[in-house]
Amino acid sequence: MPNLKDIKSRINSVQNTKKITKAMKMVAAAKVKKAEYTVKAARPFSDELLHLFRKMLATVNEYSSHGLKLERALDNYAELIKPREVKAEGLLVITSNKGLAGAYNANIIKAAFKRIKENNANGIKTYIYPVGLKAISAFKNKKNSDFVLKKGYSAVANDPTATAATLIAEDLAEDFVKGELDRIDLITTHFNNMMSYSVVAWEILPVKVEKGDAKDVDPLMMFEPSPHAILQQLVPMYITNSIYQALLEANASELASRMTAMSAASNNAEEMINNLTVDYNKVRQAAITNEIVEIVSGASSVNN
Repeated sequence: MPNLKDIKSRINSVQNTKKITKAMKMVAAAKVKKAEYTVKAARPFSDELLHLFRKMLATVNEYSSHGLKLERALDNYAELIKPREVKAEGLLVITSNKGLAGAYNANIIKAAFKRIKENNANGIKTYIYPVGLKAISAFKNKKNSDFVLKKGYSAVANDPTATAATLIAEDLAEDFVKGELDRIDLITTHFNNMMSYSVVAWEILPVKVEKGDAKDVDPLMMFEPSPHAILQQLVPMYITNSIYQALLEANASELASRMTAMSAASNNAEEMINNLTVDYNKVRQAAITNEIVEIVSGASSVNN
């Protein structure tokens, strides 16, 4: 049976752990409300931008960058939206920099390796662009011939901004225009609410045009200066915004998952403290009882 000192030490240790998990829960709770507002406020714009993009693609039959000024790969819209036979896929995998968020990072990485396995079965080479230290570490530790590890991004995981999304989009677009990639997808999480999220795969390029998209365009609509010039502005905006929206969704999901995990850890610590306190009281009572028995036994011996 453990002594009083050992049990007391364990109680103090668990109490210290509870303080940490409770503090982390409070920090995550303070941040997740802002993240929730940001991600929900951004969704209508992202949905409308995708709808507009599809309508434009359904309307313009021929894509050409002739006569357009191309300063970067993102400006070469004709190459970015041209259908290709998929032999290589660029996969942007978005995780966090820190752990202690339940199974959040593990679920995303598991989905990524599942996609890699599917691509290998279909003869498609996978190029991984990891976001967050957890993804970078996971793919570095399991580096093999099944995929190619490309440039990683760690700072953006803590601070999702449109500028960071643009930098990622430029790297992906450059590899796409060079012909290294034939498809660009990303794996992130969709923020449902404070208690749940879903691991999802988003298709960025090529864009699938729905049959009804062309019907939404007014036949009298005029495009100035030209549909091609509009697409040159719209394509980079669509790619960048898709990545930015994914980063926002991931950030909110991570904070919600961390808040839930730290809440459960705090509750478990409280339960453990209660159980240890009961054990402590039992041991102390047994020690007191033994002392009383020894005193009584000693007194009886003297009297006899």
